[in-house]
Parts: sequence; structure tokens; C-alpha cells
Amino acid sequence: MKKTLTLIIGFIIFQTGFAQEQPTRLSLQEAIDYALENNRSTINASRDIEAAKQQKWETTASGLPQVSASIDYQNNLKQQVSLLPASAFDPLSGIRQLADYYDLEDLQTQQLPDVPQGFLPITFGTKHSMTAFATLNQKIFDGSYLVGLQSAKVFLEISKNAKIKTDLEVRKAVIEAYGNVLLAEESIKIFERNIDVLEKNLFETQKIYENGLGEEESVEQLQITLSGVKSNLNNVERLKKLAYQMLNINLGLDVQNTMVLTDSLETLTDQNISLSDLDAENNPENTIDYLIAQNDTKAKELLVKLEKSKALPTLNAFINAGYSGYGDEFNFAKKSQDWFGSSLFGFSLDIPIFSSGMRSASTQRAAINLEKAQTELTETEQRIKLQIESAKSDYQFAIEDYANKKENLGLAERIETKNQTKFFEGIGSSFELRQAQTQLYTAQQELLQAMLDVINSKTALETVLNTPINN
Repeated sequence: MKKTLTLIIGFIIFQTGFAQEQPTRLSLQEAIDYALENNRSTINASRDIEAAKQQKWETTASGLPQVSASIDYQNNLKQQVSLLPASAFDPLSGIRQLADYYDLEDLQTQQLPDVPQGFLPITFGTKHSMTAFATLNQKIFDGSYLVGLQSAKVFLEISKNAKIKTDLEVRKAVIEAYGNVLLAEESIKIFERNIDVLEKNLFETQKIYENGLGEEESVEQLQITLSGVKSNLNNVERLKKLAYQMLNINLGLDVQNTMVLTDSLETLTDQNISLSDLDAENNPENTIDYLIAQNDTKAKELLVKLEKSKALPTLNAFINAGYSGYGDEFNFAKKSQDWFGSSLFGFSLDIPIFSSGMRSASTQRAAINLEKAQTELTETEQRIKLQIESAKSDYQFAIEDYANKKENLGLAERIETKNQTKFFEGIGSSFELRQAQTQLYTAQQELLQAMLDVINSKTALETVLNTPINN
């Protein structure tokens, strides 16, 4: 019983400790830091780097000494038979030859047995045999190996740049998802405040109408407005749930994980207004997309070198040594077994001479692909310049639009307040009040979107400039 209780308590503690690893409160920067370690795409990008490192060593090791060993055992269940002429085993062949050589008629006339005719079945070798050999191979010169070493290094650079690209995209996705959650949260608060005001106005208008001091249309106008705001609130609440789920996915968490975001939309907007970013240098060579395109060009250059190296000779050396044992019985584990040693050393030189133009065509094809990569690099450079200028323009517009929307909201609030006062004083119509309210609600949502646009446009500019990485 005590053991069972101890196991249960230990399991609970373990589960509690595991649950505590899941973040419950996150600022935007904490969310970014967490995602850069736990986002699934980031994790796989890190694995790609490790795989590239292993591939680099794999390529390097292929040119280092390679040692292999082999043990072969053969059991001749039915030994192969060879046929030899029976005359080769004539016991009187020597006497016959002497008689013929010395012309000994008496001996020749004696009745000697006839020469054996036909063939005799003979088996060679033993029933059991075993050999054990170790071989060392070493490349001495191989042009493709030298190119392979360079390619492995470039492949590692490609993997590292892909990781940087992934980190930038993950950071951007987290910021956008975090901002969408805050947008939904702020929208809900505004809708709830608007509903409270509308319900109060509707209640007062209903009483005025019931007392015969107002029109039914005024009540209906407010009911239409209230119904629309409630519908928008329900929609935003559903979007809020989806926004949290998207944020969880970008963080590498379970989609149903719950958390509290500690930053506010207004605070993040103020933090992301920095006109100095508009003066950032438009240097495409510092951007990750340019570096990736440059990696592709280097890879194509190496492919040209590889095709050219196929016309060079290759030289390899090898040495092996081993022992062989034979017997009609399986006695290889006994000390009495005889073992016969042997060793071999040699070189292998492979010289390409004529390929009917195949190597030349391969080299030309690789050269064409290199020219394409160089053209694409130039195209990438020009496209990045345009992206930087476009991102700066979008960011500057977002800042200006935010200031404009902030001012418009103040105006819309004053207009709505005036129309509400006029309405309840009986000098304004319900249609004018509803129009002012609709204008206010639109201004509220436009301001929230403008705040989010400031954050996202700043992030887009930082992403294209590699600012988070370069800093």
C-alpha cells in the first residue's frame, strides 16, 4: 500500500512539474524567445544543421583510410569432380617409354597389359575451407572528393542560413499571432462597453416611448444597432479562440493550451514606432534571401568543378592481409589446424580517356545552370531592394495612419456624444444618432487595426532587413 501511494504521489509530482513547463503568462518578447526554441519548424531547422554537420564529416571521412574485414567459410557438400585421362595414371608407362626409346623388341613383344583407356574422376581441394582477410583502402587523388569537401561546407552554410530564415519567419508569425490575440481582446472590451451604453440608451428610449414622449422608430433604430454590435461581439469571441490556437501552434504548444498575454496592444504600438528604422541602409547583401541565393550560386559553381574533375585520373591504394585454412573435417577451432597467411599491396589508377562527348556535355550543362544562378542572384538583389523600399513605405504609412485614426476616433467620440445629447434632448433624430454610433464603432476598429498594422509593418521591415539577427 505504501509503495502504491508513493508511486501515485511521484506520478502527480512529475505531472505537475511537466505542466509547469508550459508557459501560462507571456510578454511578446518571451513568446518570441520561447518559439525560437520550441517551434516545430525551428526544431527541424536545427536538426537540418546537425544533419549537415554529419554529412560534412561523412564526406570528409570518405577520403580517409577505410578498413574492412571479411570471413568466408565454405562447406563443399558435394565436391566438384574433374575428369583426367586414365592413361596418365598407367603404372607401366615408364617401361613402355624405355622400350620404345631403346627399341627393345623382346620387351615390346612381351605381353604387357594394355594402356588404360577412358577418364578417371578426380576431386581437388578439401571439404571445408575458411579464409579471413582485412583490407585497407586509401584515396590518394580524386578530384571529385576535393569538390565534395567544398560542397559539404557550402551545404552546411545553406542549412545555417535556412535556420536563420526559419527563425525570422517564426518570429514574424509569433508577432502577428500575438497581435491578433490582443486585437481580439481589445475588440471584445470595446464591444462590451458599446453594448452597455446601447442597452442603457435603449432602456431610456423605451421608457420615453412608453410615456408617449418618443417615437417607436427611435427604439427600433437602437435595437438594430444593438443587435449588430452583439453579432460582431460573438464573431470576435470565436476569432479570439482561433487566434489563441494559432499562437499556440507558432509557440510549439498544444493547440488548446491556455495562457495570459501580459503586453497590451497600445504598449506594443508605442514601442514599435521608431522613425530611425526608416533610415536603415538598403543593402541587399546583408539580407538572408540574398545569402541563400548566393549559396545557390556557390553550389552551382561547385557542380561545374565536379563535372570538370571527372576528366581527371583517380588514384587509390590498398593493402590486405589474411589467413586461410583447409581440411576434410571442421577443425578450425582447434590448435592443430594449419593456417596459411597471405598479403597483397597495390595501386589502382583510373584514367578517363574518351567519353564520346558525355563529360563535355555535362560540364556545359552545369555551366549553363551556373549562369542561370548568377542571373537569379542579380534578380534577387534587385527584388530585395524593392522589398526594402516597399516595407519602409508600408511602415511609414502605418505610423501616419495610426496617428490619423487616433485623431479620427477622438472626433467620432465627440460627434457621438453630441448626437446622443441632442437625441435625448429631443432635437436630434434616432437616424442621426445611429449614424454617429456606427461611425464611432468603425473608428474604434480602424484604430485597433492601425495599431496592429504598425506592429506588423515594423516586423515586416525587420524581417526583410534581418534586423533581429544582425542586432
